Amino acid sequence: MAGRESYDLVVIGAGPGGYVACLRAAQLGLKVACVEKNKRLGGVCLNVGCIPSKALLDSSEYFYLAKNRLAEHGIRAGRLELDLGATMARKDQVVEDLTHSVRKLLEGRKVKIFHGSGRLLDEHTVEVRADAEGSADAKGLLLTADHVLLATGSEPIEIPTAPFDGKRIVSSTEALSFDAVPEHLAIVGGGYIGLELGSLWSRLGAAVTVIEMMPKIATVLDGQISRSLQRVLAGQGLSFKLKTKVLGAEVREGRVVLTLESDEQNDEMTCDRLLVATGRRPLTRGLNLDQVGVKIEVKTGQVLVDHTYRTNIGSIYAIGDLTAGPMLAHKASAEAVAAVEGIAGLAGAVNYDVIPSVIYTSPEVAGVGLTEEQVKERGIDYCVGSRPFSGVGRARCMGETEGLVKVIAHSRTDRVLGIHIIGARASEIIAECALALEFGASSEDIARTVHAHPTFAEALREAALSVQECPRYAS
Repeated sequence: MAGRESYDLVVIGAGPGGYVACLRAAQLGLKVACVEKNKRLGGVCLNVGCIPSKALLDSSEYFYLAKNRLAEHGIRAGRLELDLGATMARKDQVVEDLTHSVRKLLEGRKVKIFHGSGRLLDEHTVEVRADAEGSADAKGLLLTADHVLLATGSEPIEIPTAPFDGKRIVSSTEALSFDAVPEHLAIVGGGYIGLELGSLWSRLGAAVTVIEMMPKIATVLDGQISRSLQRVLAGQGLSFKLKTKVLGAEVREGRVVLTLESDEQNDEMTCDRLLVATGRRPLTRGLNLDQVGVKIEVKTGQVLVDHTYRTNIGSIYAIGDLTAGPMLAHKASAEAVAAVEGIAGLAGAVNYDVIPSVIYTSPEVAGVGLTEEQVKERGIDYCVGSRPFSGVGRARCMGETEGLVKVIAHSRTDRVLGIHIIGARASEIIAECALALEFGASSEDIARTVHAHPTFAEALREAALSVQECPRYAS
């Protein structure tokens, strides 16, 4: 007979959505349980996504700088060697330290952690299965709760023409643990994941080819920023095949042979490894949603929720990659807080217009708010101000002059509509930009704010100043 325990809230998934939900719920006095199928907490982001990729990106940047940039500072480094094993070990230690910190945070808030696969039996009952896959005859612990929050994240999308084999044709998970630098890495997909991992392995010595079926990379970016990013990455050695489809991929004698279609012509390309990074889909497998009656959007697989993150079943909620919107860790965390506050009777909400996004290439790319293309599509009168980093003192001192800051403001009210950056420190500068949009700032507000000198953030102030040069009250 299975045991049974009762809670105010049961959260399935311990990623940046799930564990943040647990912490906020515990702060609000709820009795909370967290169900996680993996041994380590933190979800995809912490274990095989955001954190390990950034650890490797930082290591690869140090290697690239030592190899290509130290001489201009008068530093002679001599012969360089890459110890990939040590690089991977450092990445693993960063992940281990942070997952341990998450566990301590949850335990410190008296959140009960159950390791196993969680599935819904009804609107108030979650079964925890000890086996990872949840076999049909397994019987586990039953958790009853007033509310259940689904935060199981997402998984890589496999394309029929290039199915994963885990060795030569891989997802982002395996691409974070290669045992050697590929001689030639081909990447299907020119989005955030593909560009970051392509940048990483390119710096470490791989020839990288990005294959994208759209006419530009990173299609969600502001067009000017996207074009700048492609130019910079091409200058670093990455090659791009745009408007190109993968018709097939076959492993022959330890190499991957691709059949590509471009301009209605077929061609073959051979590489050592093929990374398929065409997107991710909600991970709802095994949750038993159909039997319980939780509605999903058939085309996308996303769980349908209202503005409080409640599904059509009143006691069941869903957040993060399971729901509509960008698949970003900080989006999941924000939704976690809002959902739990709603459960507790507070007024939780997320402003989706000011969720920042970042691509951790070098230079970095970050944006928040509307792109220039979106402003045009909506028929909004607008002004643009920009400032290249080449004219910023701190950027000159560090030799990081590539890129620009672009501020888009309403031409009549001067309210900032969007800010987009390509350049060093973009991932940090974007926080000020998001705050400006959250508070409804004008470009003049940013321009009148004193920024420390010399800093990269001065480019934001100067871009805001240049908005003033735009003709006001556009017709």
